[in-house]
Amino acid sequence: MHFKIVFFEDKNFQGRRYECDSDCTDFHTYLSRCNSIRVESGAWVVYERPNYSGYQYVLTRGEYPEHQRWMGLNDRLSSCKMIHFTSGTPYKVQLYEKADFSGQVFEATEDCPSLLDRLRWKEVNSCKVYDGWWVFYENPNYRGRQYFLEKGEYRKPGDWGAISPAVQSFRRFSE
Repeated sequence: MHFKIVFFEDKNFQGRRYECDSDCTDFHTYLSRCNSIRVESGAWVVYERPNYSGYQYVLTRGEYPEHQRWMGLNDRLSSCKMIHFTSGTPYKVQLYEKADFSGQVFEATEDCPSLLDRLRWKEVNSCKVYDGWWVFYENPNYRGRQYFLEKGEYRKPGDWGAISPAVQSFRRFSE
C-alpha cells in the first residue's frame, strides 16, 4: 500500500506544504506550524515534537482543514509515522492498575468508552498489547490526548508517551 500525508501551514490547505510518504523524524524545519492536513492514503500517527514525542494524533484517510478537527491542542507538529496494518488481526490488550504489570488487571478485546463506568478506574499505569493496535484517550468517550499503542509491553505511562496515567477510554484502531 502507498502512504501519503500532506501538512499545510495554514487552515483550509493553504500556505506552504510538506508531503510525506514515509516515517519522518522532523519536518518542522520545512513548516513553522501546521494548521491543516490531508491524509491521501494510509493511516498515520503525527506527533507534536521531533523524534515521535509530545502529543500524538491518530489520523486516517480524509481532510482536516484546521487543527481542532484532529483534536489538535495547538498548531505544532514535527514528526509522523505510518501505521502498517495486517488484515484479519485480532485485538487483545491487558490493562494494569499499577506500574510494572501489578495490581488489578483487566483484559479487553473490544472498545471501552468509559473505564470509570466499567471498572471504576481513572488511570492505567501499565499495559500489554498482545494483538492489534489500540488508541488510549485521556478522557471518556474517546476525547482528549491520544496515545497510539502497538504490540508490546508498556511498564509505565511514559512508555506510551503519556505524561500522566490518565486513561479513561480506549478503542481498537483499524483501517
